[in-house]
Amino acid sequence: MTTHEGFAPFRSWKTWYRVTGELTSDKTPLIVAHGGPGCTHDYVDSFKALAQDGRAVIHYDQLGNGKSTHLPEKGADFWTVDLFLEELENLIAHLKLDAGYDLLGQSWGGMLGAEFAIRQPVGLRALIIADSPASMEIWADEANRLLADLPQNVQQTLRAHEEAGTTDSAAYKEASKVFSTRHICRLQPLPDDVQRTNDAVESDPTVYHTMIGPSEFHIRGTLKTWSVIDRLTAIEVPTLLISGAYDEATPATMQPFQDLIPNVRWHVFPNSSHMPHLEEFEDCMRVLGDFLAQCDASSPQPDVARA
Repeated sequence: MTTHEGFAPFRSWKTWYRVTGELTSDKTPLIVAHGGPGCTHDYVDSFKALAQDGRAVIHYDQLGNGKSTHLPEKGADFWTVDLFLEELENLIAHLKLDAGYDLLGQSWGGMLGAEFAIRQPVGLRALIIADSPASMEIWADEANRLLADLPQNVQQTLRAHEEAGTTDSAAYKEASKVFSTRHICRLQPLPDDVQRTNDAVESDPTVYHTMIGPSEFHIRGTLKTWSVIDRLTAIEVPTLLISGAYDEATPATMQPFQDLIPNVRWHVFPNSSHMPHLEEFEDCMRVLGDFLAQCDASSPQPDVARA
């Protein structure tokens, strides 16, 4: 399978991207938006397997992360949803995908994908929302519910360090792993792809700390009150929801997507948490591949004469 890497100029910065497969294929290309905010493409790298049937799969590192331009000096007024929507639009224009593309967003990437689809952009054919909340307030409520099921000593450690502002301590990180192993990735040891992303976030947590906070379940960043619920009926493209039975993106966090997006279906992977694309790789790729093939069959294919 061929791959091509490059950088899309974005304002005065650069967005790194990689295309697996050929953009000249007669199948609609798929863009993959990673989570965080503040993660990298590494942990969702396995979605490139969808290129095996001839579909181009495009990964990219969002601004501030991975191989794209890092901007640790920027503050909360800079790291906005609109910034990342503009970056995605810029990448689509750079790759000349306006004639047709699908979008898969995982976790925060699915939040971004929903925001993007609501705008009804030219060329968007289908949307996949993977393990994502429709509201961060619901997410926080559900995170607290999941935390209440952790051992008491773990809860006490997390609470003590959050109150003391010492969430960068080894004890806090170790306690957080108990939650992560249950609800983020149940594979142990962690796959290399996930570890690379974790290492990248630790080396530059600017975006994550600004928009989320110190952890998945202690949200005090700029996304704290984010919600897309009141705008979901504007999504017109076929939409697939996926999640895991043990996911931190619980059914309650994703239910608004199911209730309000007009053309939607939902698949829950029974042995997964937040990463079915790794925890149940083969079944996940099959479900996604079937959905994308159905969307290809029901819509005109993009003009493949791209530069």
